[in-house]
Amino acid sequence: METKCVLVTGAGRGIGKAIAIAYAKEGYQVAINYNGSEEAAKETAALCEKEGVKAKIYRCNVADFHAVEEMMKAVLTDFGSIDVLVNNSGITKDGLLLRMKEEDFDRVIQVNLKGSFNCIRHVARIMMKQRHGAIVNMSSVVGIRGNIGQMNYAASKAGVIGLTKSAAKELAPRNIRVNAIAPGFVETEMTDALSEEARRAAMEVIALKRFASAQDIANLAVFLGTDKSSYITGQTISIDGGMAM
Repeated sequence: METKCVLVTGAGRGIGKAIAIAYAKEGYQVAINYNGSEEAAKETAALCEKEGVKAKIYRCNVADFHAVEEMMKAVLTDFGSIDVLVNNSGITKDGLLLRMKEEDFDRVIQVNLKGSFNCIRHVARIMMKQRHGAIVNMSSVVGIRGNIGQMNYAASKAGVIGLTKSAAKELAPRNIRVNAIAPGFVETEMTDALSEEARRAAMEVIALKRFASAQDIANLAVFLGTDKSSYITGQTISIDGGMAM
């Protein structure tokens, strides 16, 4: 069987790490993007390699258009193809509207939305030549519902949904599928920082009465990247325990 390659952005920890390892377990070679801790990225790579696949790390700020182009070239040289792209990189800089700094709004849009565009823009050329590919974009339930104190984050994740639908329409003739995942609350370092009061309030609106695990999100990301979802494109799938019903 031909060995395929997945590129996961923001794969040093949390959801991205879980997604990278989940693809390794499916036999995919794994390109691991990071822009923070090299040590964390190396740990993800080591865990992927334990599954018997090749893994390599690439430092790149996805908000940098030209840096992303060079990263895609490097991954293609190292692995020979990019069959799946998972746009997972994202940041938060929360604050109420009247207190939010312009730079905090701009930075979240640059990383979460423009970063996704940059990666899709450069991987599309590669996938079009291959005449196949799958792109999985990480949105959020906040991009669907909005959230107090997260206007920048909600706008960026709503933008990812629009990006997903437009890219899906443009790339479908070349057998490239584009879908988005909209997680609710996930057990990560970010939600670990929530107060007990905030956690209780969140649980009240979640039908399943628990936060998702990173593995829950990874399972869906793998499904959307493999041939098991070969007739699904342009969709945003909420994985939120019934929060947005």
